[in-house]
Amino acid sequence: MTDEHPVTSPAPDPADRPAQAAVGDVSRNEIEARLDRLELPFNAYGVDPYGISRKHLGFALRALAAAYRHYFDVRAYGLEHIPARGRAMLVGNHSGGVALDAAMVIAACFLELEPPRLAQGMAEKFIARVPWASTWTSRLGQFTGLPEQAERLLLDERMLLVFPEGSRGTAKLYPDRWSLVAFGHGFVRLALKTRTPIVPFGFIGGGDAIPTVANLYRLGKLLGAPYLPITPYLLPLPRPVPLEVHFGEPVLLEGDGREDDATVAAHVATVKARIAALVEQGRESRRHRLREEP
Repeated sequence: MTDEHPVTSPAPDPADRPAQAAVGDVSRNEIEARLDRLELPFNAYGVDPYGISRKHLGFALRALAAAYRHYFDVRAYGLEHIPARGRAMLVGNHSGGVALDAAMVIAACFLELEPPRLAQGMAEKFIARVPWASTWTSRLGQFTGLPEQAERLLLDERMLLVFPEGSRGTAKLYPDRWSLVAFGHGFVRLALKTRTPIVPFGFIGGGDAIPTVANLYRLGKLLGAPYLPITPYLLPLPRPVPLEVHFGEPVLLEGDGREDDATVAAHVATVKARIAALVEQGRESRRHRLREEP
C-alpha cells in the first residue's frame, strides 16, 4: 500500500491489534525515568507552576508511547534541529480530522530527545468548554491558545507546539491531505517579539490515519466543536498506518514583533514554504518505506 491509494479499509478493531500494542507493553520504569529527566520544576506534589501534573503526564505518555511505537510505528527525523534547552517554537502542518499529529509530536519530543522535552500546544478554545477535556489538557501542559499564555511560556524557556492552519487544517478532506491552507500570522509576531527560533516540521500520514471524507459543521457546533469529521467508516478512529515527522533547520527571524503586516506576511510565507518542502520530503521518504516493508 502507498500513501496515494484510495481509502477502502474498514475501521480498525482494537481487538485485532497485536498484544504488543497494549499500554502495558511500554515500561512504566522507562516512562518514569524519562519524567525524572524532564526539566520541569515540579513541586513536592508533582505539579509545576503552570499546573502540569507529573502523574497525569505519566499516564498519558505511557498511552502515547504505545501508540507511537507500535500502533503507528512513528519515525522522527531531524530531531537534532530541536534545541536541547531553551525556548523554541515547533511549527507544522495539520491534517487528519483530529489532533493526532500534535499527540505524536509530543510523544516524539518526550521519547526521542535527550533530555526529554515537553512540547506544549495551544489547544482550540472549544476544548476549554469540555469539562473533562479541559482538565486533562491543562494537566498535560496543553493550554487554550491565548497570545499572552503563549508568550509567557516562551519567556519561561518552554517549547511551544503551533499549527498555524488551526482547525482549517484538520478539516482538510482526504484528497487535500497534503495541501497547506492559509496560515495565521500570530505565531510569527510572537516569535519575533520573544526572539524564539522556529523549528518547522512536516507531519506525514495524518490524513491517511484518519481519512476525512466530510465534515458536519452544524452537528459539530451543537457539540461545541468547529465540526465533526466523518470517515468512510463513519467515526474518526485512527487506522494503524505508519507515520513520520520531519523536523527542519531552525529559522530565527530578525525583528521585534512590531513589523508591518507585509513584512510579517513575508515571514509567514517563508516558514510555510519550508514546511511544504518538509512535507514533500516526508512523502518521498514514506513511499520508500512502504515499498520496502511487507
